Amino acid sequence: MLLTYVDESYDRQRYWMVALVVTEHHVRPLQRALDAVVRKASESYPVDESAELHGHALLQAREDWAAMRTKEGDMVRARIGVYGDALKAIGAHDVQIIIRGLNLERYPSRAELPVSPHQRVLKGLLSHVNDQARAYEQWTLIIADEIDGAAEHQQRFRIYQRDGVDGTGGDRLPEIVDTIHFAPSRASRLLQAADLVAYLYRRLASGQDSSQRARQTNERLWSYIADRVVHEACEQHEPEGVRLGS
Repeated sequence: MLLTYVDESYDRQRYWMVALVVTEHHVRPLQRALDAVVRKASESYPVDESAELHGHALLQAREDWAAMRTKEGDMVRARIGVYGDALKAIGAHDVQIIIRGLNLERYPSRAELPVSPHQRVLKGLLSHVNDQARAYEQWTLIIADEIDGAAEHQQRFRIYQRDGVDGTGGDRLPEIVDTIHFAPSRASRLLQAADLVAYLYRRLASGQDSSQRARQTNERLWSYIADRVVHEACEQHEPEGVRLGS
């Protein structure tokens, strides 16, 4: 059995979704490893050991990590160190990373969208998750970060399994069992892992970091998990129903 954890990160240019496909025997060890990362941080910095590993909050010193930036100083190197420790933990376990995106600059105006970017990217992501599960000769369960409209996504997933993702009875995602389970990321270290990967990938893909030092830091962080990526693609607004190759 495989467990697949899904999260998204987006800006005005592109909408990205990441899936972490984890073998069942590595779920608990990875959870414990990520717990240990936060516990280690709590022993040295003003952070609770229950703090959520959230990419934006961690790098920008927000939410659970806000105390690591004060008037006296910004512990940015320490926060980057925590981010790196978490990514090293992910890279050290049997995790396969699938990345799908949509170029929003080439998409019709939001008023003309037949489906939301989330729905469109999720459909392609699920197809590749199904392919990965087939390669393992195992079933997989999908756990996604909770969002508005979860019930609609679950309903569309049932339609994909009935009619195929292209609506013609083709790929019915047979290796994905049950439904899409939505959960709060605070309750799941593995969803937090998906968030860390999605946020960092989006920053790298966007080129938003103007300083060379920031880019080099992000590239170094990405190197800890780069070998775990089995698929990455960004859709350039092909007609609905067209699937990108691997």
